[in-house]
Amino acid sequence: MTAPAPKKPGPQNARLEEMLRVDHAGEYGAVAIYRGQRAVFDRLPHKSDIAATIEEMEAGEEEHLKTFDRLLAERQIRPTLLAPIWNVAGFSLGAATALMGEKAAMACTAAVEDVIEKHYGEQAETLSETEPGLAETIHQFREDELGHKHTAENAGAADAPGYRLLSSVIRAGCRAAIKIAEKV
Repeated sequence: MTAPAPKKPGPQNARLEEMLRVDHAGEYGAVAIYRGQRAVFDRLPHKSDIAATIEEMEAGEEEHLKTFDRLLAERQIRPTLLAPIWNVAGFSLGAATALMGEKAAMACTAAVEDVIEKHYGEQAETLSETEPGLAETIHQFREDELGHKHTAENAGAADAPGYRLLSSVIRAGCRAAIKIAEKV
């Protein structure tokens, strides 16, 4: 096994580190959100359909997380120091929205995926010339996130009580988490 190539100093490498740290943190948080939702829905036999849908989306996020785990290790990039906070916050958000009902849980998914798919789109474009393989991976993950967003929308996300407020708060939280995870 050969050692990873030494990191190149400079702003481009620093920006790439931020991108991968944020992406890893985001996937970590997404898995936590789905686990929180499943902690509620898995215990309710009459909610087995929504639990299965959430389990399927969670499996996709876990695959994304594994990819970012590998990329951080290969490139010797530290993950966010806030992972324990993201875990608690994500699980709590997931459980809280599930307790509000299926549509609120789907509103949460739609809001998170709305921010993430745009974030991934910008990253893929930024990396397309300097890191084409990574850009393609991120583009594929963006497509997966869009699929989750469409699933949530088709399941009635916009019909959740207080949808506009709930969605706005969750999107704002995601944007703040992105900025924080870049640096911490």
